[in-house]
Amino acid sequence: MGSDGDGRAGGTPTSRGDADETADPGVTSRDLALAAAFALALVAAAAAVPALAGAQGAYEIPVDRQAGAGDLAEPTGSAWESAETVEVPMSSAGAAVPQGSETAVGSARVEAVRTDTRLYLRLSWADPTANTSTDAIREFADAAAVQLPASSTERPPLAMGSAENPVNVWYWNGAGASESLLAGGPGTTTETSGSSMRTAATHADGRWTVVFSRPLPADRSNVTDLTTEADTNVAFAVWEGSNGERSGRKAASEWFYLSFTEETGSPYEIVLWTVAGVAVVFTTLVTVEGVRRTRGE
Repeated sequence: MGSDGDGRAGGTPTSRGDADETADPGVTSRDLALAAAFALALVAAAAAVPALAGAQGAYEIPVDRQAGAGDLAEPTGSAWESAETVEVPMSSAGAAVPQGSETAVGSARVEAVRTDTRLYLRLSWADPTANTSTDAIREFADAAAVQLPASSTERPPLAMGSAENPVNVWYWNGAGASESLLAGGPGTTTETSGSSMRTAATHADGRWTVVFSRPLPADRSNVTDLTTEADTNVAFAVWEGSNGERSGRKAASEWFYLSFTEETGSPYEIVLWTVAGVAVVFTTLVTVEGVRRTRGE
């Protein structure tokens, strides 16, 4: 066949060097830019992982494990010294009651310990006056409560749960009341008869300290089964009697969780180092390829 004048059929063959350049262009500037951007994104992700992990851990209340009960039932017991203290922020529960947003307690300290058979929670908050009487019409006792989901696999609405997803409430007040309650929404509390929940309290140096305790296994329906195989949601509330707080007028926390499960490692650290390692590899490859191209290799 004759030449068509453009070298495609019968014309002058393309040189081998030209063919090689066409078939193997190498790594382009665009490729290098994309790789560099990817490496930077990995480094940024590695830096963000600890912050995310810290946010997840912000609501954790570690549960210390001890072989025996010792003096855990006592608010000032020495067995509490090994428990980690968590500062739990509190604010108005937001109930639509007179002066409902005017609450006095801004935070409480919480510690948790378990034995093989029982959970102990210690709740402490600043209160300069111990209000322990309800005799007068406008006299209100200081009080505190612990709220847990009746179902350990669900997180109910924070404000006393709902009919479909009730909560258990452990209640104590300075006048001597101690009750285990079931609630299916605001204003629906009923007492759980025959409860094994126990409380003990003391007021000293301008602080209330209250210990709540209960056996780990549930002994009936609609009672939280405190299994040590899974974490459990928990929330807290405090009433300051001298501030006229009662019923829905109270300081309350967000949902926290009792960390029963024993950690076998720090997954976020594994992710962090993996991501950082990949980022280093990409950065190194980008640098080497850049130097190679600059030298014309």
